[in-house]
Amino acid sequence: MKVKLNYRRTVFAGMAFFLICMFWQAYDTIIPLVLTYKFQMSQTLSGSIMAIDNILALFMLPLFGKLSDRVHTKMGRRTPFILVGTIIAVALFALLPFIDVLMYFVITLVAMLIAMAVFRSPAVALMPDITVKPLRSKANAVINLMGTIGGIIALLFGIVFATKEIEHMDDVYMHTNFYYYFLAVASAMLISLVIYMLFVRENRFARDMQEQSRALGLDEEITTYESGDEEAEAAAEAAGDRRLTKGELCSLIFLLASIFMWYMGYNAVTSKYSVYAAHILHKDYALTLMIANAAGLVSFLPVGIIASKKGRKKTILAGVLMMVAAFGSMSFVTAETPIAVMYVLFAIAGIGWASINVNSFPMVVELCTGSNTGLYTGYYYTASMAAQVVTPIFSGWLMDMMGLKILCPYAALFSAIAFLTMLPVRHGDVLESRLEQAAATAAVKEEVPEAPAVSDAPKAEEIADEIAAISTAAATKDPAEE
Repeated sequence: MKVKLNYRRTVFAGMAFFLICMFWQAYDTIIPLVLTYKFQMSQTLSGSIMAIDNILALFMLPLFGKLSDRVHTKMGRRTPFILVGTIIAVALFALLPFIDVLMYFVITLVAMLIAMAVFRSPAVALMPDITVKPLRSKANAVINLMGTIGGIIALLFGIVFATKEIEHMDDVYMHTNFYYYFLAVASAMLISLVIYMLFVRENRFARDMQEQSRALGLDEEITTYESGDEEAEAAAEAAGDRRLTKGELCSLIFLLASIFMWYMGYNAVTSKYSVYAAHILHKDYALTLMIANAAGLVSFLPVGIIASKKGRKKTILAGVLMMVAAFGSMSFVTAETPIAVMYVLFAIAGIGWASINVNSFPMVVELCTGSNTGLYTGYYYTASMAAQVVTPIFSGWLMDMMGLKILCPYAALFSAIAFLTMLPVRHGDVLESRLEQAAATAAVKEEVPEAPAVSDAPKAEEIADEIAAISTAAATKDPAEE
């Protein structure tokens, strides 16, 4: 029995993450410009509003992840959240350009962010629901690839509708390019949702995964997807209440700490590099960031394959070291340094980030059962979002106090700390070889006939009784009958 990743199913399931990343790329690109140029808002106040989504995520992502673990519908556990959340978010996003009063704009914005938070954890939790554990790094690579493509499409919409010209906003612009950008993104999100709803059969995909897991001896994969088997569902509920061992709990704590630390380093660069490039390097920031994204894009699938063969933890540690080397080297780059050096360093950082991003989430959900995947997805996002709330403020304060040049050493330092916190992690790493061994064991069990049970063999006492009965019958037999 050989089990391979179903790439077709994974791609269609990834449409949910595709539309999520498209939304966030559009949100991060256009909303700061709208707040600044349409509503004449200061950078401090604009930044505070832009931080609302991260603050909401700290408690809403675990909440809705856990809620989706408890839901049972004909559409599945995650799909109802994806369907309802996307429709509400798309409607509110399309409404934003028509709102000219700041208070109503902010209220609509917050409602839209809540709608996005409703289905973010459920959408991400869907991948482990339909993928056996040893194949989840490969599957997560596909999911991340889909998300990156969604972000690129949002950037392309920005080029097509010239959103960078928003500082020259007038009535003509407001009623053409500006509105069309919002409507184009909203339409693309709806199309993605339609594709998801047409091709994803969550309950069936999840039951197929359960059958594969049981056949391979991975019994911890039982979930609460309705099967009509009351005993199986009761066992799934019990598995969902299983407590982590002391070793598993320590691994989870150190893993979440590592996630927090590498987001502290990486997000500081992504959020502050435009200022750093302009004032320290005197160069355009856009191309170098695009190179980092491109390097990550082409690395996702190879990194997933490498992790399946060599291990997730080793791949993550290698990625963290690449980030330490890249950010540490950037500390010595000046305006006189050839720009090609920055391109190389950002490419290294992009590959390192892909190595981390593809494997960290599967390691977290490796520690849970099928019944609480959404909750652990929320834990993952809480750690990453907490860092994304803290690091722009903390790194900005350090740059004000010590100068802009502190940015790259700051990023290298937190990446190095993440390397140290990853070392004690002992759980959450599953090699594809485990799947192959399980398949071989299952095949042997199917080929070798089972020996009769001991209870099925005749007992000595029964044999003795039968012999005695035969002897008695022979001794009392009437000679006339012969």
